[in-house]
Amino acid sequence: MSQPVQPPNPPQQPYGGQPADGNPYAGQQPTPGNPFAGQQPGAPTGNPFAGQQGQQPAQFGGGFPPAPPVRSGSGVGLGVLTALGTAIVAAILYGVIAGSIEREVGYAAIGVGFMVGFAASKVGGPLPAIGAASAVFSLGAVFVGQLVAMSMILADGLGVGFSEVFFEHFGDVVDVWKEEADFMTYLFLLLGPVAAFGGARKAG
Repeated sequence: MSQPVQPPNPPQQPYGGQPADGNPYAGQQPTPGNPFAGQQPGAPTGNPFAGQQGQQPAQFGGGFPPAPPVRSGSGVGLGVLTALGTAIVAAILYGVIAGSIEREVGYAAIGVGFMVGFAASKVGGPLPAIGAASAVFSLGAVFVGQLVAMSMILADGLGVGFSEVFFEHFGDVVDVWKEEADFMTYLFLLLGPVAAFGGARKAG
């Protein structure tokens, strides 16, 4: 008598899984030994700001500092006004000193120019326009100071007030200055502008 034929065994699924919807790989577990299994995407890249929302790198971080602001025209104007104001004060001081001792002093003329140039450049900056204005105002300050000194000497000799000689007879004072001017007088005039450039450089 023949033996009944056994039906063939159903195919074994790998790794003990059961078929799902006809997919023979459904239910498989990750392959052991895979170094990347279970890792989340986005490995660190060395950027401390990676992954942060709304954060920008710090401004100027690691670079050169911002350049200093450039002085505008207002700086030049303030420097010129400072030169003018300082020249007026210096002219009065120079005239009072020279008139009191009745002689001109070279160091005083140098001091006038230095004061004007230093103060103007300190306020407005070491700019060529301010240096030129300081030189011109220093020349005028020394000249006015000489006239003040001469007016003091004439007022003392005539027995009248200084204001009467200086303001009411200013033209006569200038004529006397022209007659009395010598080499040293013009030299002192030049010392003022030269000292003004020196004061401007010192301030810068």
